[in-house]
Amino acid sequence: MALQWMILSWVVAAEAAVALLVTLPAPRLLKSRIVALASLLLQPLTGVLPFAAFQLLDLHWKNEHRLICAGDVCTTDERIRYEKSIFKAQRNVILCVLACLLYWCIYHICKYNKEIKELEEVEKRVKEQ
Repeated sequence: MALQWMILSWVVAAEAAVALLVTLPAPRLLKSRIVALASLLLQPLTGVLPFAAFQLLDLHWKNEHRLICAGDVCTTDERIRYEKSIFKAQRNVILCVLACLLYWCIYHICKYNKEIKELEEVEKRVKEQ
């Protein structure tokens, strides 16, 4: 069960590193190569979106069918275990949302950089004429 969350956390860390590389200021040649590399990584990373969505659905289903530990019915150990499971579920929801959000950010940053490059080429052609 923990393997899927470990994989998702590594993917989020990789996406964060790519987002950081794409947003850092760099010379044009280096920036264009970084954006090209990030664009190539976007297609395989698309698999993260359905994976994260499935994990969110799984978390929602588990939350709906979770035994509620409230009142004097539960012992202290049961209450602690219940609270820990709630905290883990909240952490995992944040991880899933962050995976989708970082992918979206990287996609749009690459898209905007490509549009800027195309506009610069058009401007260069207009100046030459």
